[in-house]
Amino acid sequence: MTLDDLPPGTLPAEPVVPRVDRALPSLQKVTRAEELRLQLADEIVRGTLAPGSPLDETDIARRFSVSRTPVREALRQLVASGLVEARPHRGAVVAQPSVERLKGMFEAMAELEALCAGLAAERMSAAERHGLEAIHEELRVLSYAGNPERFHEVNERFHNAIYAGSQNGYIAEITLATRVRVQPFRRAQFRNLGRLAKSQAEHDRVVVAIMRGDKQGAAAAMRAHIELVRGEYEIYAVSV
Repeated sequence: MTLDDLPPGTLPAEPVVPRVDRALPSLQKVTRAEELRLQLADEIVRGTLAPGSPLDETDIARRFSVSRTPVREALRQLVASGLVEARPHRGAVVAQPSVERLKGMFEAMAELEALCAGLAAERMSAAERHGLEAIHEELRVLSYAGNPERFHEVNERFHNAIYAGSQNGYIAEITLATRVRVQPFRRAQFRNLGRLAKSQAEHDRVVVAIMRGDKQGAAAAMRAHIELVRGEYEIYAVSV
């Protein structure tokens, strides 16, 4: 099936990558837990919550006017990312991954994403390629708008589309699980001056290679992109 076979006015469905980073008790609770996780992660990465700071569930629930259930889930996700340390019988505290740990996380992320990009170059359907181009264009517009939060949201869809395009559900799943651990650091680097435009240019090299069916080129472009993301985070970390 090609794009020409689609009925007029029909857009291809956006690829879906299963979420593996959280339970699904209800849409509302999951959404609030995700919001809390992002807010707390931002405060930790920025240094507002210093290493060793206690993270009391009751205090956080009161601060954000929520129940303890989404707070507990948000803290569980932050423990998985390495930003929070869970101490038996003593509660959670802010942690900071060591330089070696963070380097290892980004190394794994780069290789997994490169693998997905290479497979996507070989296996993406015409509809999936069209969908990836559409997301890429949306990011291009957002790169001019200078809104890092919105850019981050659409950037997640961009990478999800490539994971799904690998046509290997297991690889997509473990890549997403790794991204969840690295996400707070990837998100923070979008605040660097000029970073949105640079990220868009890096994405462009990945997309061009995928559209050409260039497996090695797509993998190399994605690996370079994630390595640059790591460098941008290190620049951000020094500035806060």
